[in-house]
Amino acid sequence: MGRYYSGDIEGKFWFGLQSSDAASRFGGQEFEPQYISYHFNRDEHLEELESEIGRIEESLGNNKVIIDDFFSKTNSYTDKMLEDADITNEMLSDYADLNLGIKIRDYIIENDTCNFDAEL
Repeated sequence: MGRYYSGDIEGKFWFGLQSSDAASRFGGQEFEPQYISYHFNRDEHLEELESEIGRIEESLGNNKVIIDDFFSKTNSYTDKMLEDADITNEMLSDYADLNLGIKIRDYIIENDTCNFDAEL
């Protein structure tokens, strides 16, 4: 069981690390029934998206390469595996948000807008 987002982009929030409102970090307009509906458009949100993506990448620094390498070898993890790889939950949470932000940005660049619903 997990929480998903769907619409122009689709995916699954990282269990125990990523909240359903993770896309709020990048701006956009939020509507909240039992889903959070997000709307992003190139003119209003691309600059903020790029800025937040840059802040996350700067915060992660070389740890992004370590996490990329870790997930190139596995698609699941345990606390022990993360500890052995010197990856913290905070780093992993930022990494998950970074991937979401990149997905939103890339869709906006190609399609001008991005709309999706995030399960609560």
